[in-house]
Order: sequence, then C-alpha cells, then structure tokens
Amino acid sequence: MKFIDEVTIVVKAGDGGNGCMAFRREKFIPRGGPSGGDGGNGGDVVLEADEGLSTLLELTFRPLLRAKSGGHGRGKDQNGKSAEHVVVKVPVGTVIFEEGSGAPIADLAQAGARHVAARGGRGGRGNMHFATSTNQAPRQAEEGRPGEEKRIRLELKLLADVGVIGMPNVGKSTLVSKLSAARPKIADYPFTTLIPTLGIVKVEPYQSFVIADVPGLVPGASEGVGLGHRFLKHVERTRVLCHLVTVSYDEERNPLKDFEDITTELERFSPELAKRPQVVALSQADRPEVREVYAEFEKQLKKRGLDVLLISAVTGEGLKDLVFRLCKKVGHEEIPPA
Repeated sequence: MKFIDEVTIVVKAGDGGNGCMAFRREKFIPRGGPSGGDGGNGGDVVLEADEGLSTLLELTFRPLLRAKSGGHGRGKDQNGKSAEHVVVKVPVGTVIFEEGSGAPIADLAQAGARHVAARGGRGGRGNMHFATSTNQAPRQAEEGRPGEEKRIRLELKLLADVGVIGMPNVGKSTLVSKLSAARPKIADYPFTTLIPTLGIVKVEPYQSFVIADVPGLVPGASEGVGLGHRFLKHVERTRVLCHLVTVSYDEERNPLKDFEDITTELERFSPELAKRPQVVALSQADRPEVREVYAEFEKQLKKRGLDVLLISAVTGEGLKDLVFRLCKKVGHEEIPPA
C-alpha cells in the first residue's frame, strides 16, 4: 500500500431543506390555518480517527466529501427529513488544518476522536411558525440555510513511543526489523527507507512499546534537504528518540559530527523535539572500525551528559540493553536485563 501522509480535500455539508407555505384544506374545516412544515437539517461531514488505518491514501480518491441536503417541508404539518451525517475514517494521529491560513483546527490523536469538518445547514421554518393573532394566514416561509463548505488539509503524524533517527545507512531499518515484526526495506544504499515504518517491541513478559523507523536525515533536513523535512514531523509525537550513529564508509564523516549535525537539524525543526529524552547507540558493532572509535565517541558524549551503547543488529550485541533502556525512558517500570 502506498503511504500518503498529506492530502487536501474539500468538505461540503448538506444544505437545509426549505420550509413550506401551505394551508390546511379539508372538508368541513373552512378555516384550517397554516400547515407548512419545516425543512430538514443538512448532514454534517465528520472525520473520525480509526486505529485500523495507517495512511490517508483513501482520501486521495475522494477529494470531495459531500453530505446530503435535508428534505423540504410539506403541507399538513409535515417536516422534511434531516439528512444523515457522513462519517469518514482517518488514521489516528491525523491533524486537520485550514487550507488558507494553515491554522490547526483539530488533532485526532486518540482512537474514536471525532471532528465535525463541515456543519450542515439548518432547515427553514414553515409558515405555521409565523401565525400570530394579527396574522392568522401568513404567506411566508424560510429557505434552508446552506451547509458549510471548506477546503482543509489533513496531515498524518504517526503515533509511536520511540523514534529511530540518524543518518542514512546507520542501520535504523535493520534495528527495527530485529526488535519487532516490522519488515522495512533494507539495502546498502542511502535513503532505502522512503516511508516511516511502525513496529511493536515486546519486553516479555511485562511491557511493550511502539517504535518508528524514520527515513534517514542529512544536514539541511529541516529546510527540505533529503527526505527528512517531510518526515521529521513523524517523530514529533514520540516520547523518546533512539539516535543511531556509526562509522561512515566515507572517511570525511565520523560519529560525533553526524550526531551534532542531526541534533542541529532537530533544534532547527523543533526546539522542543530536540529536548526529548535520547538513547544514543553506536551501531554496526560487528565492523572493526566501529569498535575502534567507540571509546573516544563515548568519552565525547559523556561530556554532554549522554551515555552510549555499543550495538549490532546483526550479531544481537547490546540489543537487550537497548530495549530495556528505551523501555525505561518511555516511562515503563525499570526491568533489569535477564
């Protein structure tokens, strides 16, 4: 399934039905009086968060969401039928913005949360409502009010406890595939991961947490360089960041510089995000050159008040410690590694 995390749609609520102007005309009732019924209310367009969905793909095929209009009033005091609401399912974590101003309207961060994107118009009153002691035969009725019509933008921000960040090819996807049942694409070229992937990490038999594999970040990601600008928003909701670094095959890069570059991009994108708890890990420990720089890298990060774990998703080294460290940061009770 194609991953779509942004879509712009038009929502049009139903118009209210018109009120009716009618008079009661029955045998043996010469002065029946006004009997025009009210128009029905138009249907609302409602967005509802559904945890069974993970993408906004369906809405790309439905750029216009329209509700039906209410029925018109009729004679003999008959009111028009109100239209049913149109309820559209969206993934949990969908944020709704006004298309013009870009201001956020609603955040559907919990399953079952609802937002009325467009309200239906109220039905008009029939002439039976306008009868008075001085106007016993009113010849007026109201037209139904038009339903709201808006152009809105939906943006999906994935919900995860832990977000895995780092430069391309540091082993993020491999780590997620080892810790959970998620199967992201893994290859030896940059930007293999094109879409975020969610996985559930079980800390048997006690706890579990959701981990997100985010496409690789590069310097300038907060300004649109690479893929990071589009997907940095998916780590905004995470409670903990798992920051992976490793020794690059390119001699011009080193773990400390990569760590500082990514930290800078986080600060530029969202200062609040940069302050989230982090667990730093030097990955690909199965490579000799990685082990050679571990001591110096650990020393440099300790000056910043951070501990560094040495891990290898291939051999499994350090993964158990990493899982329990992340579990503790997420907020679960500390469980000593077995």
